[in-house]
Amino acid sequence: MPGFAQAMELPAWKTLQEHHEKLGRGMVLKTEFEKDPQRYEKYSRTFHNEADGSDTIFDFSKNFLTEETLPNLVQLAKEAKLEELRDEMFKGEKINFTEKRAVYHVALRNVKNEKMEVDGKSVVEGVNEVLEHMKEFSEQVRSGEWKGYTGKPIDTIVNIGIGGSDLGPVMVSEALKPYGKEGMKLHFVSNIDGTHIAEALKDSNPETTLFLIASKTFTTAETTTNANTAKQWFLKSAKEQDIAKHFVALSTNTSEVEKFGIDSKNMFGFSDWVGGRYSVWSAIGLSVCLYIGYDNFHEFLAGANAMDHHFRTAPLEQNIPVIGGLLSVWYSDFFGAQTHLVAPFDQYMSRFPAYLQQLSMESNGKAITRSGDYVKYTTGPIVFGEPCTNAQHSFFQLLHQGTKLIPTDFIMAAESHNPVENNKHQKMLASNYFAQAEALMIGKTPEQVKAEGAADDLVPHKVFLGNRPTTSILAQKITPGTLGALIAYYEHLTFTEGAIWNINSYDQWGVELGKALAKGIQKELDDAGTTSAHDSSTNSLINAFKKMGGFA
Repeated sequence: MPGFAQAMELPAWKTLQEHHEKLGRGMVLKTEFEKDPQRYEKYSRTFHNEADGSDTIFDFSKNFLTEETLPNLVQLAKEAKLEELRDEMFKGEKINFTEKRAVYHVALRNVKNEKMEVDGKSVVEGVNEVLEHMKEFSEQVRSGEWKGYTGKPIDTIVNIGIGGSDLGPVMVSEALKPYGKEGMKLHFVSNIDGTHIAEALKDSNPETTLFLIASKTFTTAETTTNANTAKQWFLKSAKEQDIAKHFVALSTNTSEVEKFGIDSKNMFGFSDWVGGRYSVWSAIGLSVCLYIGYDNFHEFLAGANAMDHHFRTAPLEQNIPVIGGLLSVWYSDFFGAQTHLVAPFDQYMSRFPAYLQQLSMESNGKAITRSGDYVKYTTGPIVFGEPCTNAQHSFFQLLHQGTKLIPTDFIMAAESHNPVENNKHQKMLASNYFAQAEALMIGKTPEQVKAEGAADDLVPHKVFLGNRPTTSILAQKITPGTLGALIAYYEHLTFTEGAIWNINSYDQWGVELGKALAKGIQKELDDAGTTSAHDSSTNSLINAFKKMGGFA
């Protein structure tokens, strides 16, 4: 696409290079706080969420920011045409140009029914129609009005999908578990490994289980294989006509859905402008809706919508997702950081880092610019994370004393859903949340170690260099609205990165090659005899597998 330059060819990039060289390793965060008592006020931002009335603090002050840095980063965003690209996305233009599609997941949470169009046609009515269908269906199931084939109410939901059809619903349903319907069991099956579906079925009763088959095309190999296994298990107890009461489709392929035996009335559709990793806001979120109820699901959408409004309207220097995205570029391309840690201090958010892995790495794991050229800079950080405090006892050693610079996000809620022992646990959790960010910043000097009485030969081993950047996110409580806003924050952060790097964040051709090769190999596994169609390593491993598994 013409009009977009390689990021490093922009004047602001060169200014940032000069700024970085001047800053060098000379910037010491601890010293910056000593010099400027107002640093927190300058570099923290508070997001007010209309969905639940809460405030969430995004503290960027423990990052490598000076009074020059942020204006230079904002100028880079302007020169990269971030604002224009953002406006094009919200207008429903086809910014996913390799697939000629709009990127319009923001329309799925348009709770204020603002005008939103694709190809000159309003999408508002279609989105609302699906939401109304989800509301009606979820209320029937949750109330017990919807009965299984023996007249018993549904008490188990099995969501069968993969990628975005799994990661989003898994993460959100776990994060919002305190809002879940008591007595309702949830299983999510994504892996083609037979163990995944087998374990889910062991814990299910065919009379009271509802299967959600989540596949836009209803042809995704892993999903349809697992779905057919579930169907055969179900038919051991029930009859073909009973499928309609126990299977629903989250899909757009009516013919394949009906061929499977699902009543098209029990089909929840969505448009091709909904990317998989952005689909939890759509019918793909039906499992969430069934679990937490429609009103909570609507608040979840409203929280994301509130962050959308902020992203769309706030000045860049005050724009929370923009600042987060610009910091990511700053660390990736000027400090050589290759990874980004997201560590929630919340057990319910245990799947949040895994969700962000797809959001970030499938979006920005690209090396070709919009104009078709190979990039001349680093894109797509490796995102990882686990809930704290357990993570502190595994990989935090690397953060504190390793050789790698790992920018880190810490996420915490002031209010716990489980204030056990008069909030003793929550206060201990919070003490670690505050201490880790402070420790990563200030470190520990040799003089401090010596003052603690350490032997001379142990001093180097107990020194912490510090000066490790962190962003602290402090919410009031993880409500549906707060979670929705937090996910949208990371979505728009990812958008900002992609805009600066001049890549298409919305296709995923890299997912396809392995799938295509697997289809051919699967045929070879079904055939008797040995194979010689590949390199010597692949041939030998296939033939060994067939022999070891008794498939030869």
